[in-house]
Amino acid sequence: MRFALLCVFLLCQTLPAMAQDTGPNGPITTENSAGTDAAIATRIRDILGELGTYDDVTVQVADGIVTLRGTTTSMVDIANLNALVNRVQGVVAVKTQVTETTDIVRRLDPALDRFMARVDQLVTILPLAVIALCVFLAVTFLGRALARLKRPWDRIAPNAFIADLFRQIVQIVFGIGGLVVALDILNATALLSTILGAAGIVGLALGFAVRDTVENYIASVMLSIRQPFRPNDTVEINGDQGKVIRLTSRATILLSFDGNHIRIPNATVFKSRIVNFSQNAERRFMFTICVDPGTDLSIARTLAADTVQGLPFVLSNPPAQAWLANLTDAGVEVTVTGWIDQNDTSILLARSEALRLVKLAFETAGIAIPDTTYRIMLDGGGHLPAMVPPTVPVPPLVPAPMPPAPAPPETSAVAEVDATTETALEKIIDAERTADENEDLLRKDALHE
Repeated sequence: MRFALLCVFLLCQTLPAMAQDTGPNGPITTENSAGTDAAIATRIRDILGELGTYDDVTVQVADGIVTLRGTTTSMVDIANLNALVNRVQGVVAVKTQVTETTDIVRRLDPALDRFMARVDQLVTILPLAVIALCVFLAVTFLGRALARLKRPWDRIAPNAFIADLFRQIVQIVFGIGGLVVALDILNATALLSTILGAAGIVGLALGFAVRDTVENYIASVMLSIRQPFRPNDTVEINGDQGKVIRLTSRATILLSFDGNHIRIPNATVFKSRIVNFSQNAERRFMFTICVDPGTDLSIARTLAADTVQGLPFVLSNPPAQAWLANLTDAGVEVTVTGWIDQNDTSILLARSEALRLVKLAFETAGIAIPDTTYRIMLDGGGHLPAMVPPTVPVPPLVPAPMPPAPAPPETSAVAEVDATTETALEKIIDAERTADENEDLLRKDALHE
């Protein structure tokens, strides 16, 4: 093993010596490089002469090292000169002593040359530019003419707002198409990607800036398609109740029962809980009446339900109901409900009339309605006793019963409960809708959600 390692070591020491012995022997000689330097200098001068930009630059070559002296019109020319000289065969290094000239005339000449070249190019391309412009205008005009047609878009779109949206999309598509064709005629289609990229960046920035406006616009589109309510519908949106006047591209307008206009942004409407009271003609009213705890509650409950059901404006199906809702300090609460056709009957007047007649039926049947009013009676005509020494007893305050007030005469005749008020509101809404029909996105013949 040791012998093998020794052999390997001797072999490694011998190989470098053998390699050195194979090289050339004797002195190394170099040939005269004057001819080569002259050829390099001539080559560089010819190239600079053909370019015509470096007339003031001198070239000297010694042992393959090129020395450049003189002036140029810009630093860009100096950088291009260095790159150009380094590409010449035989150049070992480049020493640049070229500076930027301060002569105004020399520095303006290239700019004038470039300007004249661009003018010549513009004159050359002008006929193509005119043709491209004509094509662009023709395609754009065709798109606008198609967008102005009403019949096809009104048939396709569910409402006027969506039809206008389709028209705008058609105009944009034809405008982009005309631009692509015009750039293709000018052989400048690469410019289109730059334009679209810049438009995308600008659109993204604008999207963040007007995010609420964009959200409101999209909500308007969705609401105009879904149609969750119609004109004159009684709705509750985000806690606001009223009748629907119109749906615009920005907001939903309600007429409250106080006669006020309520404008709710469509983005809020789209995200809110919408209660449509006019979806079904049948609507239930409800009220609560309190009876004395000593009353036969079964009789009171039955009497209340029968009284409400016997009213001419109350529907038989679903039937009227009454149940015991709660037990309080004042007595037992009885909740009574009834159903009406809200197209013919006012729900407020129906509830008011039903409550009046149930109270009258209770009083007629001897069912007591507790009075929770507390009265404090002072002896001596209502005057506080004078302050007396502690040794003199103060007479106690004895409450004196107050005579009950005479009850107004009640009648069992049913009052009118027709929907006159609602009809008057509907007339107001119809008049406002007729005055400005172009701003409305709702249609009565549209599909209801």
